[in-house]
Amino acid sequence: MTAPLREFAPNLWIGEGPVVPFICGFHYPTRMAAIQLAEGRLFVWSPVALTPALKDQVESLGQVACLVSPNLLHHLYLGEWKEAFPAARLFASPGLKRRRKDLAFDAELLDAPDPLWAADIDQVLLHGSFIMTEAVFFHRASRTAIFADLIENFPPGWFSGWRGVLAKLDGIVAPNHGAPREWRASFLRRKLARAALQRILDWPIERAVIAHGDCAEKDGAAFVRRGFSWLM
Repeated sequence: MTAPLREFAPNLWIGEGPVVPFICGFHYPTRMAAIQLAEGRLFVWSPVALTPALKDQVESLGQVACLVSPNLLHHLYLGEWKEAFPAARLFASPGLKRRRKDLAFDAELLDAPDPLWAADIDQVLLHGSFIMTEAVFFHRASRTAIFADLIENFPPGWFSGWRGVLAKLDGIVAPNHGAPREWRASFLRRKLARAALQRILDWPIERAVIAHGDCAEKDGAAFVRRGFSWLM
């Protein structure tokens, strides 16, 4: 049987979750990441639906230290993970505390990494949108950048019919990956957004994990730059 998580890079695993419905009948695949920190515990990013097999594999990798939501859309399974791993600290993306009042968050993500993972992972809040702010992460040891919705890279054919046409126009289908155009249009404060983007581009990126679509296992810096060509 295939393990729920596969090693994407040294000390970094990714796992595929269920396909979930989004607006207008668009169905999105889901993906999580787990990073083993130098002290041995796990940083879990955008957790997907927790199956028994996934729980067993996560526990085999180490104790879960934190559960992290990168933006307002990535929160569906936080509750079940917190119930399964009650000692883990729960981190909200900007604004999520107001949306998920049923969850007891320990902290909200800031523009600098929490001390819990600062030695291993850097982070930047991509400011400038009036809709949503996403936290982007960088695992230093594997030189991997991690994006939720700021880069979407669906394979051609994932969406069919008029949805397929719209997805291409939206700029989220390979090889023209990136953020959906309606979200791009919400970045009215471009100076703030470009300053945050420059911090991301300054990372020595070799790989990129994304939540929706195909990740970049090589040439990560070029992949990220192309995904943000609309902002550069």
